[in-house]
Amino acid sequence: MYPSRTRLGVALAAAGLSTAALVGCSAGAVDKALDCAQTAATVARDVQDLQNVVGNAGNSPQDAATALDRISQDLKNLGEKTSGADVSKAVDELQKAVRNARTAADNGTVPDVTPVAYAAGALTKVCAPG
Repeated sequence: MYPSRTRLGVALAAAGLSTAALVGCSAGAVDKALDCAQTAATVARDVQDLQNVVGNAGNSPQDAATALDRISQDLKNLGEKTSGADVSKAVDELQKAVRNARTAADNGTVPDVTPVAYAAGALTKVCAPG
């Protein structure tokens, strides 16, 4: 089972993200920050779903692959809506973690999703200014 601190941390970070993203931004920056915050919150929910799939006994690697596909799609959407070196680096790290987990799922094993959760937390941090 995965540490509840990881799940709680991702959930709390996502919950506070939308408000934090709006502090001290110009109108254009607000839109980008809000897009980043919304996508990071969506990714956090996707990661929670992935952790639930992997944590439940008897689930197939295909269930994990489906959850990883959702994360990949959300990251693609984020890349189209935002810019910035920090966001790009966080997205790249999360994509790498998703690819590694996907490889395990494709090989018929249930993946270790801890790196995905940590990378999602890093994305949440860079999407929150300050």
